[in-house]
Amino acid sequence: MYSIDEGRYLVKLARRAVEEYISTGTKIRPTDVPDQKLLEKSGVFVTLEKVTPAGRSLRGCIGYPVPHLPLVEATVDSAISAAFNDPRFPPVERRELDSIVFEVSILTPPVQVKVSSPKELPSSIKVGRDGLIVENGYYRGLLLPQVPVEYGWDEETFLAECCMKAGLPPDAWLSRKTFVYRFTAEIFTESSPNGEVVQKSL
Repeated sequence: MYSIDEGRYLVKLARRAVEEYISTGTKIRPTDVPDQKLLEKSGVFVTLEKVTPAGRSLRGCIGYPVPHLPLVEATVDSAISAAFNDPRFPPVERRELDSIVFEVSILTPPVQVKVSSPKELPSSIKVGRDGLIVENGYYRGLLLPQVPVEYGWDEETFLAECCMKAGLPPDAWLSRKTFVYRFTAEIFTESSPNGEVVQKSL
């Protein structure tokens, strides 16, 4: 479990990493880490959302599904990648920063969902708790726990959408060649662009 102070630090670190990269093209190296826990390896995703009068829209989302780097380093890398390397969007420009909300999701290590029949998968996961990873051969897709909540999906739709994210048919989760993993996340987000950081409950 991470405190709101630790979550606030990570969200502000993500924003600072993008601001510095826009200004100098360099990656910041955090030296003011408030807790040793933030130096431990962890999976993390950074999500950027553009706020307009019409509402919010995704502006970038990239991260590390598994514990690969210390959390602070993974947060910096993910923030920069979400802002500049998400193939779905053009690179973020400085003028956009005042209209973008930064969100950091700290992930638990993925655990395979083991069932005797794929038809049991929907009842073995829970919207509002789990994020999903779907794997089949070279195909792999991930959706964070907040995604099905935001779209109002049920468990079966969540599985289908994760399959499509992987580039697979929506019913690929019914194949025994498809592996499904679940994880949970602690989510910290700006309440408004550069605003107060809060913990998001699903």
